[in-house]
Amino acid sequence: MVQGRGISATMVVLCMLGLFSEMTHAATYVVGGHIGGWAFNITSWPDGKNFKAGDTLVFNYNPQYHNVVIVDESGYNSCSAPAGSKTYQSGHDSITIASGTTYFICTNAGHCGAKMKMAVTAP
Repeated sequence: MVQGRGISATMVVLCMLGLFSEMTHAATYVVGGHIGGWAFNITSWPDGKNFKAGDTLVFNYNPQYHNVVIVDESGYNSCSAPAGSKTYQSGHDSITIASGTTYFICTNAGHCGAKMKMAVTAP
């Protein structure tokens, strides 16, 4: 039997299974459901969902009227986006969430105030 100092095939397989396992646990959520999309009065949409870090949120909306901006808690509460906030405006944005709470708002005039905002928490 030949013994070497390299990585064994078993170690490679175990590493690949671990990565695959992590990928299979990520979920994709269409914000607002398939019909509603990213819209007004969306604040309660995350309620009852068990998000995890690595899950993907898909925001569908008309980019002529809306956008999606990731803000901090202060920006969420005040409906304002601090300088440097990440802004999406394609109308079909896929955003992978990290652990903790991520805050989303629409920055078009009056939209955030009309509850076009939401907070998603992932452990």
